Amino acid sequence: MATSFRIAPFRINSQDQHLAYILLRVLTGLDFFGHGFARIFTGSHLSGFAQRMVKNMAATSLPPSLTLASGYAIPWVEILIGTLLIGGIFVRPALVVALLLMCVLMLGITLKQDWITAETQLVYGLILAILLFTRGRYDLSWPALSAILIQR
Repeated sequence: MATSFRIAPFRINSQDQHLAYILLRVLTGLDFFGHGFARIFTGSHLSGFAQRMVKNMAATSLPPSLTLASGYAIPWVEILIGTLLIGGIFVRPALVVALLLMCVLMLGITLKQDWITAETQLVYGLILAILLFTRGRYDLSWPALSAILIQR
């Protein structure tokens, strides 16, 4: 005697999908902003971060001048990406720039053969790609998001 089981279709509330997307975008933005802010304004500040980058990448074939310039530029790019993602402004360009930044960072870290960090960067890339892929359907302005939050 054969028994068949029926599984109810998995349905997610559309408002929950929007909220999950927005919160993942904001979380990712906070992460980028925090990275840039800490590298510029805390510890040994921007110059210390850039010099540490040159030292850490010395074993690679990258020219020290390129690494130094990257060390000065990357934190500012991170702050910009973070600010745009948190604010929900120019989200698509911010995600594209973030993915391009991850490509640059991946090149450097694989030349260094730091595979653990490369794995972490792949996770960042995946999250950014998911945000970019689903952006059109779930990205909302702050007024629209507040309407969803108030409804609950």
